[in-house]
Amino acid sequence: MKKKSSNEKKFALAAAKIAAERHCSDIVVLDLTGMSPATDYFVIATGTSNRQMRTVADEINQAAKEHGLQRFGRAGYEQARWILLDYVDIVVHIFDSEYRDYYDLELLWGDAERLKI
Repeated sequence: MKKKSSNEKKFALAAAKIAAERHCSDIVVLDLTGMSPATDYFVIATGTSNRQMRTVADEINQAAKEHGLQRFGRAGYEQARWILLDYVDIVVHIFDSEYRDYYDLELLWGDAERLKI
């Protein structure tokens, strides 16, 4: 189980790095292990445009395959206001700035540890 957790953490940090390399801002990785019954890590980033947000989502999905992870679900890709990529133990959120401010996931999960990217 520890090895799986280590791979999950590595992928969460890799997803954050992709977002940073593609000029997303306010990138946060929250460790929700033991706090959420649904997932262990949230990766949250703010995109600059819907095209850029889709590109980041596509690159993160490719990286997931390279980490041996399969995407369970995807939502919001067409509208690109809030793209959610669900890898079960890692959930990636790519927001536009308006939706990021409105949903404020960091406040909702304020007790979660923020990982250093």
